[in-house]
Amino acid sequence: MATSSGIEIIALEEHYWDKVVTDTFVGRNASRRGPLLDRLYDVGELRLKEMDASGIDIQVLSHGAPSAQRLDVETGPGIARQANDNLHATVLANPDRFAAFAALATAHPESAADELERCVKDLGFRGAMIHGLTNGAFCDGKEYWPIYARAEALDVPIYLHPGYPHPDVVAVYYQDYLDDFPALATAGWGYTVETATQAIRMVLSGVFDAYPGLQMVLGHMGETLPFLLWRVNQALSRVENTQTRSFREIFEAHFHVTTSGNFSNPALLCTVQEMGVDRVMFSVDYPFVENQPGADWAEQLSFSREDRVKILNGNARKLLRI
Repeated sequence: MATSSGIEIIALEEHYWDKVVTDTFVGRNASRRGPLLDRLYDVGELRLKEMDASGIDIQVLSHGAPSAQRLDVETGPGIARQANDNLHATVLANPDRFAAFAALATAHPESAADELERCVKDLGFRGAMIHGLTNGAFCDGKEYWPIYARAEALDVPIYLHPGYPHPDVVAVYYQDYLDDFPALATAGWGYTVETATQAIRMVLSGVFDAYPGLQMVLGHMGETLPFLLWRVNQALSRVENTQTRSFREIFEAHFHVTTSGNFSNPALLCTVQEMGVDRVMFSVDYPFVENQPGADWAEQLSFSREDRVKILNGNARKLLRI
């Protein structure tokens, strides 16, 4: 395993599905079948075989979208708790190969914060992943801040992962082309817009002033924000506001970026130049993206060995305390 130069590879946006959650799915996620589904439900032999074949040493497992963000206030906390207990058992079965992010039923923020604490303190999880909208609402509102307060207190990050866009956005922006190009509303563009918007809203909300130790992670090379950061910062700085730091200062102090599903050398160079190499971490986005292209890309990164180590495992070990 590891790269040909002997550098360990940790991948931290690697998904699975648990039937305790997916049995609640309705609509577009409910009827998917085929090889992708086989891989999503496999957290054993097949997954480990494909990790071994491509040189992935450790996966940080997270429940795939929409995870617990569609669950209701009454049933969500119990379903998320069971899914996290099941994931804990998976990690215990292969503790040298797997770590975990918690699923949180964000419709009930206080119980989600308690579940995050339980997962970190009792189960050894490394943080949590939130997938898009919580039943139609962005998660920067103050009602969700108990989750972020607890994450800061526990010194673990929250990974902001895409979820399917709001139905009104889909209808206005994407519907005309979805029959021929269904990915337009997902990984082709809609996921990026939705998640970048969520990250921008988090910065503007003031949550990072309230919880200055809070750290977040964005996948897919930062959902375009490293490329756009200068312009967003300049535009938002034209009018005075109550924040003591600029948009750019807040973003670069509180966000980390992974390479999940975006194996582009120019995109990586831009991200490193904007964010610094200490805030970039390797990820694949398995099984939506195969391991081997990511591993092949990792082999040819034109950085010093010290920086390659940081990107491929060191930064993840530091942030997640692996």
